[in-house]
Amino acid sequence: MLNPLSPTAAVQRPSTAQSQAWMERARINLLQNYKQQPLVLERGQGTRVWDADGREYLDLLGGIATLPFGHCHPEITAAVKAQLDKLWHVSNVFYSEPQIALAEKLLLASGLDRAFFCNSGAEANEALLKLARKTQKERGQKERVEFICFERSFHGRTLATVTATGQPKYQQGFEPLLPGVLHVPYGDLAAVRRAMGPRTAAVLVEPIQGEGGVRPAPEGFLRALRALCDEAGALLLVDEVQTGLGRTGRMFGFQHAGIRPDGFSLAKGLGNGLPIGAMVCTEEAGRALVPGTHGSTFGGNPVTAAAALATVTLAMEPSVLASVRTKGEYFLTGLRRLAAELPGQVVDARGQGLLIGVELAVDAGPVVGRMREQGVLSNLAGERTVRFAPAYTVTDEEMDRGILALRRALAAPPPG
Repeated sequence: MLNPLSPTAAVQRPSTAQSQAWMERARINLLQNYKQQPLVLERGQGTRVWDADGREYLDLLGGIATLPFGHCHPEITAAVKAQLDKLWHVSNVFYSEPQIALAEKLLLASGLDRAFFCNSGAEANEALLKLARKTQKERGQKERVEFICFERSFHGRTLATVTATGQPKYQQGFEPLLPGVLHVPYGDLAAVRRAMGPRTAAVLVEPIQGEGGVRPAPEGFLRALRALCDEAGALLLVDEVQTGLGRTGRMFGFQHAGIRPDGFSLAKGLGNGLPIGAMVCTEEAGRALVPGTHGSTFGGNPVTAAAALATVTLAMEPSVLASVRTKGEYFLTGLRRLAAELPGQVVDARGQGLLIGVELAVDAGPVVGRMREQGVLSNLAGERTVRFAPAYTVTDEEMDRGILALRRALAAPPPG
């Protein structure tokens, strides 16, 4: 079987019969709400995946930052298998051991006080928004119902979180949106100050705007937001869905700024690919959500909690976090070297740790496709940015292959 990572992979095309058959069945049966790459992935191991026709690919996307330790990591797999033999589900009308142990780990790692579990990043951010409003009510500040969010942000696809998202393309057709959400330019503290008022419940911010083009917050911005929220009586909420669990080289993105938010959200990498989200908050904010005010049937399910507990335990290792920082610097340095060589094609290479975006001067979609033809997987973060979010186990050689694939994709003439 041809290895697509070889130099001849883009020329010698093996049969795609099995993949084509599956994609046709998907076209007939699935809701067509995703713009999917033409691959049917069948299995994975570490940083590699194989499609239904047996072709091998280097996965530098990692499920969009959901696989910090790669596909089928042996320790996480063992934890899940052990839990499957013990208990699958009991609902949150009972306690379960993996959920409690996971909460303890997250609180230890973050320095916050209470954890709530759900199933996705959108649900975690929805919980943050509800938490802020309820906390302000408990403070006697009933008029504080508004949220300050940021242009180019992305917080989810529920009605509340798509309203909080600062990208109109995700909101079109779902109007009227949730009232009381203001969007200001990311990184513009003066704009935040102008928007802040007696009706502001909270500010919701990403340490790095993932879907907005992998844009890190300017130096000092998160610290200034913390001070401004304290001054104004608003909560500071941090969306760590893409940046959490060591992705930036610290356990959480806000830790680079040395701040303590009132609450933050987690999902994506928390279960190393299994669906689990979390909201972590301070003791004061947590007191607002008394029994009956919020819940989730499957949140903190024993199986997903076992996966997350194993994932968090691995991510908390200082050597792992140091490795993410070192590898991220290596990858970003190589990509910036490429940007310097191709100034007419590459606008910028940016990111932190192993969450990296390469902004192009043209539509990045065809470039992602040409990289895939070489056996390297990435995706878009916006129309012109190629996103990389590989497993923390990625090697220097694999990152070099990714850079080479991008170079070749940029050099290839456009079709037609």
